[in-house]
Amino acid sequence: MDWPASMTDMRTQLRALNKAIPDATREFGELSSTVKHTGALSVREKEWVALGIAIAMRCEPCIGFHVEALAKAGGTREELADVLGVALQMGGGPSLMYAAKTLAAWDQLAGEQAAAE
Repeated sequence: MDWPASMTDMRTQLRALNKAIPDATREFGELSSTVKHTGALSVREKEWVALGIAIAMRCEPCIGFHVEALAKAGGTREELADVLGVALQMGGGPSLMYAAKTLAAWDQLAGEQAAAE
């Protein structure tokens, strides 16, 4: 899978959705921002939680978005491996498959982030 191309396609689809239902998507964005920037956990810690849920829910675009956010927040491949282990333990075989996809996303998207800096 070409993660950067997939993420570009998803962003295009989301822009169309934003135009179709601007109030709902704006409210969702505000909820996301509030959850991310308030409370006891750091943004990075919350992104790890979100990534684990994305793997368990088998949401490929969510995996990509949270991998990108984690790379920007200073997450490491070693931390990712720990999260993938927990996702595997909690989700069994389906999580194993999505853990492999998530590692591929990290290698493409986090590497892309490092190259941009």
